[in-house]
Amino acid sequence: MNSIRVRFAPSPTGFMHLGNVRAALMNFLFAKQKKGTFILRIEDTDHERNFDEAKQRIGQDLAWLGLSYTEGPVVGGDFGPYEQSARTPIYQEKLAELIRINRVYRCFCTPEQLDAKRKEQIIASKPPRYDRTCTRYPSHAIKQKLDIAMPFIWRFKINEQEALSIDTLNGNTINFDMDNFTDFAITRSDGSCTFIFVNFVDDWLMQISHVIRGEDHLSNTASQAALYDAFMIPQPTFWHLPIICNSKGEKLSKRDFGFSLTDLRDGGFIPEGINNYLAVMGISIPEEVQSVESLSKMIVFEKINLHGGINYDLEKLTWFNHKWLSKLSPDDFITRAMPYLETHFGHPITLDNGTRQAFALIQPEANTLVEVAKLMEFYLGNPLLDFEKLHQEVPAEKVALVRSVIAGITWQEPALTVLEVYKAAAKGAGLGTKELLVTLRFLLTGNTKGLGVLDLFKLLSSATLQKRLQA
Repeated sequence: MNSIRVRFAPSPTGFMHLGNVRAALMNFLFAKQKKGTFILRIEDTDHERNFDEAKQRIGQDLAWLGLSYTEGPVVGGDFGPYEQSARTPIYQEKLAELIRINRVYRCFCTPEQLDAKRKEQIIASKPPRYDRTCTRYPSHAIKQKLDIAMPFIWRFKINEQEALSIDTLNGNTINFDMDNFTDFAITRSDGSCTFIFVNFVDDWLMQISHVIRGEDHLSNTASQAALYDAFMIPQPTFWHLPIICNSKGEKLSKRDFGFSLTDLRDGGFIPEGINNYLAVMGISIPEEVQSVESLSKMIVFEKINLHGGINYDLEKLTWFNHKWLSKLSPDDFITRAMPYLETHFGHPITLDNGTRQAFALIQPEANTLVEVAKLMEFYLGNPLLDFEKLHQEVPAEKVALVRSVIAGITWQEPALTVLEVYKAAAKGAGLGTKELLVTLRFLLTGNTKGLGVLDLFKLLSSATLQKRLQA
């Protein structure tokens, strides 16, 4: 297999989570680096858990992230269809081959019977696996069950004497002693084929050269290695990405902010920051802030050797997002931030020269687009003053002195002259410049950190300055 072909194969069962995004990103970067093909394949054979809206959302999410695929739904390709629900005849054909070579058998056991067997094995301290009850039925007994339309599934019969292996991207080999694995289901009771089987068939027929997916699929890989062996076809190379964990070392879940891409998008995170963070999780590169284009060139995939979980660090992700927001052009920054502002303030925002200047001031401070809306309150709204926040930075008695300085000065034009007068009066009252400026910033914006007071005096009208400072 000469050409590099990788795939991102999500199930349309809800929303894209960070594990999905990271798998898509790594496949995209790998294909881009190797000048290969990045394929989107929708694994929608589980009819009870699939949603048409989720299928559309997957494509929209990839487009938003800037991860364009070469083959797949909508764009097409030579190896379609790219939705598994449209590939049933292909799976049935390959199932027929397994039946012909006697590598599968009908299993008539009900879910209740299988559950009872598992519980018995666990109580007996035995590994839970199917006991092959249905392989012992004579042909006439099987015919009787079929005659009364008893439901069944097809199971693949593991060769317990085999030891199979897979090759990994970093040059290592993972060995599987098949005696430790159970006969697995090829179909469901409704006749549809299972994930393990259709995933294998599609990777085979779509000529996937490298399978890059989460480490939680490693146990499936042993079963799929058995299928490659049964059909006597070469395997792809595998790379199983470490599971993303929360700060407690547990698998990231819906309870953790940022688990879903929707969380992050609604929270004002941008694709550049998300992609950059996920690409460098757990690996070390000299300069961390890099575009997707740069990352595709500098990551040495064959030397990444990660095991176990990788902790999700929201603070680090926020840092990346901050860096990328500050790199946006002023117009791009405004365009991306505007919907968040209009949601926050509840009305359209007029983009005049003053508003543009305000945007330019807060751009270097913003961590997220949601935060942009809060930072713009000083200009577009009336900031709320929580003096407890101020007193953590400046003692109450010093704040009182600043207030007396403000009250004792008659407002005059221009505003910059007033600032110099404030500084002189504050010095005479025994106040430090920092104590004055922190208090002024707080009175003008509601925050003790962030925008420079001189910038605020330049931007805000004299009327607004006077109103806020002497209120």
